[in-house]
Parts: sequence; C-alpha cells; structure tokens
Amino acid sequence: MDNMVERRTPYRTGHIALAERYISEKLIVAGGAFVPKVDGAMFIFKSTRNILEAFVKEDPYVANGLVPEYTIREWNVVVGSV
Repeated sequence: MDNMVERRTPYRTGHIALAERYISEKLIVAGGAFVPKVDGAMFIFKSTRNILEAFVKEDPYVANGLVPEYTIREWNVVVGSV
C-alpha cells in the first residue's frame, strides 16, 4: 500500500496502545513491521484464536482499511519458548 507511513499516522497511537494492552495482559509476546516497513507486519500471540480475532476487530489499522487482509496461523514452537 502506497504511503503507508503517512496513512497510518492518525491511527498509530491507537494501534500501539491496543498492542501494549495485549502485551500487558500477556496475550501478545511481540509484534512489529517487517523491513522494509511497507510490506507487512507480524504479531506473535500467546492466546486463543478468539482473542486474536478480537484484537483484529479492534485494531484501528484494520478498522480503517490500512490492513485489508491478514492471516492467522498456528505455530508449533520446536526450540526455545514463548
């Protein structure tokens, strides 16, 4: 999406606040944009699919059309821990 950095500006505070709330509740482990920042992002959740879907529904980036599609995938951690 063109001009993503500029387009996200009005919604960034709400997006970050939402993510920080989920982090404080220990539902998100980490999240952030890929490099370069224009081609997507990833969050690692430690919660149920219903909680992930609630996050997506509440996320200002999704609600305002900045994220027109997303994928939720289960991850089988083999080494390390989250």
